[in-house]
Amino acid sequence: MSFGIAKDIRSEVRVCTPELLNAALDAPHVARICAEIEDALEKCRRGEITKEEYETMKANLKKKLPILTFHATFKNGRRKNDDAVPSGLSIYDLDHIEYPQAKWDSMKERASELGIVLAHISPSLEGLRLVFVMPQGMSLAEAQAWMASQLGDEQYDACVKDFARCSFAVPRGYVLFLDEEGLFSNDRVEMINDREEGEHPENNYHLSPINYHLKEYPTTYESIPYELLVETLEEQMGGEPEHGSRNNFIFSMACHLRYVCNDDATWIAQILPTYGEAKDKWMGSIKSACNRHQTKQMPRIMKRTLGICKERMEAESQENGTNQPPPMPRRLPPLIKLLVSRTPKIYQPAVAHAVFPALGAHLWKTYFRYIDNVEHEATLMCCLMAGTGAGKNCISEPINHILKDIRQQDKDNLEREKEWKKEMQTKGANKDKRQRPDGLVIQEIDPDVTNAAFVQRLEDAEERFLYAKMNEIDQFDALKTSARSKAHFQIMCLAFDPGNVYGQTRVGTGSVSARVCIRFNWNASTTIRKGQAYFRSVLTDGPISRINFCTIPEQPIGADMPIYGTYDAAFDEELRPYIERLNKARGLIECRGAKMLAKKLKEENAEFARLSQSRVYENLSFRANVIAYLKAMVLFVAHGGVWDKTMEDFVRWSLQYDMWCKMKFFGEAIENEECGMQEGTRKGPQNLLELLPDAFTREEAGRLRQRMGIRRGSLKLMLSNWKHRGYIELEKESPGDDIGQQIFRKTEAYLKKYSG
Repeated sequence: MSFGIAKDIRSEVRVCTPELLNAALDAPHVARICAEIEDALEKCRRGEITKEEYETMKANLKKKLPILTFHATFKNGRRKNDDAVPSGLSIYDLDHIEYPQAKWDSMKERASELGIVLAHISPSLEGLRLVFVMPQGMSLAEAQAWMASQLGDEQYDACVKDFARCSFAVPRGYVLFLDEEGLFSNDRVEMINDREEGEHPENNYHLSPINYHLKEYPTTYESIPYELLVETLEEQMGGEPEHGSRNNFIFSMACHLRYVCNDDATWIAQILPTYGEAKDKWMGSIKSACNRHQTKQMPRIMKRTLGICKERMEAESQENGTNQPPPMPRRLPPLIKLLVSRTPKIYQPAVAHAVFPALGAHLWKTYFRYIDNVEHEATLMCCLMAGTGAGKNCISEPINHILKDIRQQDKDNLEREKEWKKEMQTKGANKDKRQRPDGLVIQEIDPDVTNAAFVQRLEDAEERFLYAKMNEIDQFDALKTSARSKAHFQIMCLAFDPGNVYGQTRVGTGSVSARVCIRFNWNASTTIRKGQAYFRSVLTDGPISRINFCTIPEQPIGADMPIYGTYDAAFDEELRPYIERLNKARGLIECRGAKMLAKKLKEENAEFARLSQSRVYENLSFRANVIAYLKAMVLFVAHGGVWDKTMEDFVRWSLQYDMWCKMKFFGEAIENEECGMQEGTRKGPQNLLELLPDAFTREEAGRLRQRMGIRRGSLKLMLSNWKHRGYIELEKESPGDDIGQQIFRKTEAYLKKYSG
């Protein structure tokens, strides 16, 4: 399916490619023009300009935007119906929508069923545009009528049958859904482009949708999600297959899954991954399995899989009920999967976080542009807080193996430095003393390093990262310049923010005098109480928000001793290519998938902050999102510039886990510090709207805020914000002057998203 793209409405149309589409979505001038349209809309809403003035401004600005001709490409680049080559795609507009995001949320689960490959907010911010693959054999007008019937939209524009119609490009942030593979598919769609009007009465379109429905299958088996069932069965069969054994593995999986999918090959195909196998071979294996003679009794391995799934679901339910951190994704990026492979399961989440400072220390002169256009380096600091005897040393071995190459380099340079120091001591005041040798790059520093030695190592590092692993967080105190100094906390803050300089000036000839850009990654461990006490004096000064925190859940009394795997030569050999890719990386590196995820996570954090009314959560989430983005970029580089779903799921979990730890260990104390509340008045951020009934009064919302100990912000602002975001709507005005009796109701979009 080929469609067109042009610089603007007057320019020649060319065939669009994924590269051209993404360039348009990410173009600075597209973002700027749409921002100007948004500003004009706000001025209109405030009454600063008339509706007519706004419409004129909007029309003039849109003319400057790139256009996409989803309906067709054009011979000779001329956007005329006579020259159109139909694409098999159609545009459907939902106009004059106050909350396009909420509208999309209400229908996004049907995207595949309806053939939707792109959904975005219009440049005016008051509409939703859908691009969909037309059902076979339909004209543009019929496809529009079909989609209208599917969506129950009686007000659709029945005149949309123009192949030359264009769609204005929007910034990436306006895109709500993009199936790039589907949009640029080579599949041919048979369509009618010259059907006479009235040949098929419009009423027929309301009878036709059943012909185009994909069969809907249950999403669970005995309350077990099929996704969990497939993942668990895969584990029981030895994990993902190697190249050369995929076909047999897929066949075996399908043979077992047929017992929970009613022997339906199409059903199995919707839940079983391809494992990298060609789709025709993959489908052939599934069909062969379903055609095989089937015994009535479910195989033992399938029964065991169902039992394990139920145990896991029950365990997760119990964990969630006891305020446990979010569970780690079952599918991990290959590098993380390797690094936790020798680690007992209870320790794996901590290890999955703790490895990033050491990984990031390998990146040299490598930069990542965050969503605010600020360029960061891989500055990552991790503090593991867990109970006494919890097993905090679990992070040591993976880090040791990550640092092998750095430690070898350091060993050689430490020997050179030792020889130079020995020479300096033997020559006394001799003027022939040679200068400090060049290239004394020593990245790993001792936990008890003095401030002067730290500055010297920074100067010698040639823009590389220093790294330290501290068994206790208070080993950081060695960097104090005096008893009351907060230099150690200052270093934490300066290291995180790009381009900050640190150093010291001394008069003595033998003293260290230098000011250099600070690059410092580190790991530290501590008990929960010690960690809370250590940061008590700087709760609102910045260190906590810049550090990635992790923990180890407390184990039941009498639990079995966790058993570690062996970190052997095979482990190092498998790790080696990831480390080499990190070492070789240079310059500014961009990853569209990571940046899109960062934007999504930022909005999700903002949404939770609005719903929980937690200013502390909001403030901590800003830098937590940056930390998650830096992890994403480290993974992207280590995997050779590849971005996939496992990375997205891992980074999302990493952020949620980090925020859980921050709020668990420091949230209440920060709230107390900022608001002067008594300890124990709040239990941490919760979705306040979830705690209210589906219909509630203003007075009830106010009482809930009081009960939750929320003193910042106002009830009026909270309700106004919720209403603006499409979470609630005003159902009934209060009688007389009793504003407290106003009745609000949760919107269908909100209930669908948060209440199942």
